[in-house]
Amino acid sequence: MTIKRYGTGQTGAGKQALPFARAVEANGWLHVSGQVAMENGEIVGGGVIAETRKTMENLIAILDEAGYGLEDVVRVGVWLDDPRDFWSFNGVYAEYFGANPPARACVQSSMMVDCKVEIDCVAYKAPVTA
Repeated sequence: MTIKRYGTGQTGAGKQALPFARAVEANGWLHVSGQVAMENGEIVGGGVIAETRKTMENLIAILDEAGYGLEDVVRVGVWLDDPRDFWSFNGVYAEYFGANPPARACVQSSMMVDCKVEIDCVAYKAPVTA
């Protein structure tokens, strides 16, 4: 089994090195690290709706880089800073997953950066055999 890592050597806020991969692929499984609404090292403003959209865009970019799409996502983990944001978050989230949503857990949590939402996921595509 080979393991492929995506996005190592990235930097976060304050140009600090991030000691993890953005995603790791093994045997058809892609584990995407938690994503936030970060752009150019800063969290985008605009509240939970804008942050959810940017977070999903960041997640999709990593899936795309690895050759996966939202249709391949089997599980999502969501952390919300404020439980009162749940319905606003859920409305945006539904726009992305539509009629075929993955399994999901959603919890309230204090965040390590100043954001309102963090999302990670696991995707699967059957390995291509030669």
